Amino acid sequence: RTPGHYESFYKEVQNDEQIFFTKGDVVNISEENDELIVTVDNTLFDEQIQIKVDLIVLATGMTPANSEELNLNYRLGKGLPLLKYNFPDSHFICFPYETRRTGIYAAGSLREPMDITSSIEDAAGATLKAIQCIEATKRGESVHPRSGDKSYPDLYLERCTDCKRCTEECPFGAYDETEKGTPLPNPNRCRRCGICLGACPERIINFSDFSINSISSMIKAVNIPDEFEEKPRVLVFVCENDAYPAFDMAGFKRLQYSAYVRIIPVRCIGSVNNVWISDALSQGFDGILQIGCKPGENYQCHFINGSELTEKRGENISETLEKMMLEPERIKTEFLEINEYHRIPEIINDYIEVIEDIGPNPFKDI
Repeated sequence: RTPGHYESFYKEVQNDEQIFFTKGDVVNISEENDELIVTVDNTLFDEQIQIKVDLIVLATGMTPANSEELNLNYRLGKGLPLLKYNFPDSHFICFPYETRRTGIYAAGSLREPMDITSSIEDAAGATLKAIQCIEATKRGESVHPRSGDKSYPDLYLERCTDCKRCTEECPFGAYDETEKGTPLPNPNRCRRCGICLGACPERIINFSDFSINSISSMIKAVNIPDEFEEKPRVLVFVCENDAYPAFDMAGFKRLQYSAYVRIIPVRCIGSVNNVWISDALSQGFDGILQIGCKPGENYQCHFINGSELTEKRGENISETLEKMMLEPERIKTEFLEINEYHRIPEIINDYIEVIEDIGPNPFKDI
């Protein structure tokens, strides 16, 4: 009830010995001898108490419009995807006004608790983002996070098996689908994250500058030392949003880590397709390390749930390793915040030690 700077006033009042604070549920308000009596249950003392007061002030809650009133035409629902306290889901740190519905921006108390003055200022920020979105869409460009990107997902539908992976896993609802399950892309909703590319088992989704073949070519271009050189080679897929800048910072700080790694940046760690992992292992890479943004409640993923999807897809990767008769430790996923560059040497060097203990990939020199 005290958002923003009002929290300072709240803490100051807490320290006033003449003011009584308690936490609990108001179960009854009654009048006795011209005095108001408030009955409170579930207090900090775990007992019911009665308080005589001169004035009762009720804080009313605001109920946002429901999804039926918003009535969006998305296969994922008519409303905005919400967090557990019913605020719109967004990347709060980098894109506070965005929602998971491209072109719709939250402001004021819809976005977070705030007073009237803050809401007015907040509305101005959301309006400017909406104008930016309109201008970028006119030019055929994405707004954020990949500002100015003119590429779109290109689908080779002749090979589509209607598995619905792309339509279900896209965090922004960029795909509708037919009754059969064939994806129907909506380019204006797309954020160019490539999660659909990583999800597709048939590898039919590609971007003009980010495709299955382009990354596979990078993998195949890496020189793999033979097993007699006793030099492991580890492939590292790094998210370009937080993890890759952290690597840049590690370089600026001149932090040292193993030279046995080869790094390929990707749009999102959720855009990594399992075929790249199969290609890398078949090529002779001894291990594969995936480094993405922090998942969870206070997630850092710029594309909402790319890191979580990577963890879920780990089961399919385990099946791939089992078919290839390789150790599951050869593939590992780590999560890194942009300011955790100091962890990079430890992450890489520890993983190199694991790979050296396992031994060389049996597919080397085949």
